[in-house]
Amino acid sequence: MATSDLALFLGQLVRRPHQVVALAPSSRFLCAEMVAEIDPGAGPVIELGAGTGNITQAILGRGVAPENLHSIEMNPDFCDRLRARFPGLNVHKMSAGDVGELPVEKAQAVVSGLPLLSMPVALQRDILSGSFARLAPGGTYVQFTYGPKPPVTRAVREELGLDWRVSGKIWWNLPPARVYRFYRASPETGA
Repeated sequence: MATSDLALFLGQLVRRPHQVVALAPSSRFLCAEMVAEIDPGAGPVIELGAGTGNITQAILGRGVAPENLHSIEMNPDFCDRLRARFPGLNVHKMSAGDVGELPVEKAQAVVSGLPLLSMPVALQRDILSGSFARLAPGGTYVQFTYGPKPPVTRAVREELGLDWRVSGKIWWNLPPARVYRFYRASPETGA
């Protein structure tokens, strides 16, 4: 990460603590795990909470073309940085709760850098149900967490019929994290 990105991140952490709740931007080790299963030929990718673009860079590094990546970010300064840093990237200044309205069909994955556990259950429900409405059958919702439990509340997981796989702990991140990949337990389950 460039020094200017870190300065922007820390400045936004102070100015907008309700929007930026991470202690530090995602490490390259966490980013690599988040995007490990992305296939550049398998369809578009949606990113939630793009921030300064560390996960964005990792998605593009997997070979996804900028026009096939849709990054949602509500912080206007982060949106400006993303547009400048990644020409051709689809940057959507909007709440992740409105992801279901995004004009993207059959995404292979939704990759989230959001602090889901700090959000109200209703907002989690909007984010997850909207994400699965945009995903292709078999698509995954990728989310990291610092804690020992799934980062999606039980009520939302049960309501949407979600199951998951979890990575090992990524120690080279501040703080250490795990990556969860949520998917529909059965294609017939509706949201």
